[in-house]
Amino acid sequence: MTRRAPGRLVFVRIAGLIALGLVIGLLGSFVQADRSILPLPWGQVVLPWGMILAVVTLVLVIRGAAWLIASRAGGWAVFVGWLASTVVMSAESPSGDLALSGGGRQMTYLLGGVILGAAAATFPVFARSSHTIKAKITTSEPTSTTSEDPHH
Repeated sequence: MTRRAPGRLVFVRIAGLIALGLVIGLLGSFVQADRSILPLPWGQVVLPWGMILAVVTLVLVIRGAAWLIASRAGGWAVFVGWLASTVVMSAESPSGDLALSGGGRQMTYLLGGVILGAAAATFPVFARSSHTIKAKITTSEPTSTTSEDPHH
């Protein structure tokens, strides 16, 4: 039976997390544009729920990836994938289309994603807690209730 080197497994996980970041960036580039307009008696309020959802998803997946790998490298892998995908989506296509334009909501998505994503990837990974309960081993020697000091 052959054993795989642990480095190879880590490489596969990191590559998968980069791919996950690419997908999150691709989907986030389109979802961030969704919003709800709430009519109120004094005017309208625009709720950018797509941008909020995309950035919150990014931060949660970065923290989950760091926990999965038990290293900040997992979080950085997702962040690098997201950043690469987002930069590509903000570039103009040959036909002149943009997925991420230069509007305020899009800039908030880009800057918020970069700042919060980098912060989430930088936070330390706390050790996983063990859910095992160690049984207390008791000795079978009887304890004496009187103190017998051999020096007295």
